[in-house]
Amino acid sequence: MVLLRKTPTSVERTATARHGKYRLDELDPVRMAKHLIMFDPSEQNIVEIVAQARLSIPGITETEEVLKVARHNPDCIMALAHRSKFDPKAPEAEGLVAILPLNALGLRLLALGTFDTKHPDLRLVARPNERPAGIYMWCFYGPGSLAAGTALFIERMSAPQYAGIDLYSRSVTDAGRNFHEVLGFCEGAQIGATWAPHLWHFPRAQKPPLYDSYKPGAAHNEVGITVARTFDDIMRVAAVRNSVYIGEQECPYDEEYDGNDLSATHLLAYIGDEPVGCLRLRFFAGFAKFERMAIRKEFRKSRAAIQLARAGFKFCQKKGYRRVYGHIQERLVSFWSRFGFRVMENSQRFVFSDFEYVEIVADIEPDPDAIAIGADPYILIRPEGRWHVPGVLETSASRPASNHPVAKKR
Repeated sequence: MVLLRKTPTSVERTATARHGKYRLDELDPVRMAKHLIMFDPSEQNIVEIVAQARLSIPGITETEEVLKVARHNPDCIMALAHRSKFDPKAPEAEGLVAILPLNALGLRLLALGTFDTKHPDLRLVARPNERPAGIYMWCFYGPGSLAAGTALFIERMSAPQYAGIDLYSRSVTDAGRNFHEVLGFCEGAQIGATWAPHLWHFPRAQKPPLYDSYKPGAAHNEVGITVARTFDDIMRVAAVRNSVYIGEQECPYDEEYDGNDLSATHLLAYIGDEPVGCLRLRFFAGFAKFERMAIRKEFRKSRAAIQLARAGFKFCQKKGYRRVYGHIQERLVSFWSRFGFRVMENSQRFVFSDFEYVEIVADIEPDPDAIAIGADPYILIRPEGRWHVPGVLETSASRPASNHPVAKKR
């Protein structure tokens, strides 16, 4: 990995920081990088940002080699910019993140030290939609505050295609070494039977999806989300909503419980083992709808609201939706805009339960492994939100089919 910066960042200046002080897999993009944006650069963007980086660090990979990789797999090159300066009609890159998602042979050669990072052999680089064996962090150029773009990078690497795949890198400067240590990389990597002391390694176990991240007995400050599946869960949801909407906002009972709760999916947020928030999701032919988001008053300074909103999006993406719609009080437009929501054009302002609301909408990309006809039928019968874990009906398949009702008829 080539670390390129004009000036030392706050991370680099923490030379004596404990190892993993800002662990890569714990960076919160909403908090750390809310003023930044990551986008897919054009070839002209790549030419310009590589030229800019070359002014700071000579000897980096030739621009044409970077372009070859980008043409082979556009996922390899990501651009960074300050949100305040970003014009989607004429985007300009201020920073660059480049990776080489390697197939099994490429990773093996990287371990042996024979992989040429200056002139990557594209036969060793995974193609679009191909899950790699390992991810080599080829280049990170983040001058000044753009260093926080690492949070956006790791968020992009949490997509199903890359989730759980280990990261590898090399350090060519003292600043780079400090950078790796602070982010939790380990020096040296075991790849198959080969020990690679020249590499830095960040192991990544595949995590459960955010909407199924609650584990009983979690640390007292740990945020977890689950789908409400039992009557006890629904009572917890009701307790949160009673506290917020009926208690604080004085919403009449018959208006809060509007007849839609049994036709919806409810996400329940915990901090430790304490239920603190909820979100109701309803699904229509062309869109999903966010409703009844509530966080108990004493937990509103936590990350529960952010995690709950993100889990809602992940859940809708897993179901294959491309658009999410909602009604919110206008004072909350700023909060929801950080997740991609925008006020709808020609949006109606309307009132219910004594508050004024506005329509918002967000466009999303479906999960590459979204639930769909043609998927493994066992996945389709797993509990809602637990599509990543074998279910009880799956285990019943170990019994041979008796077809006993048919046998009785005969």
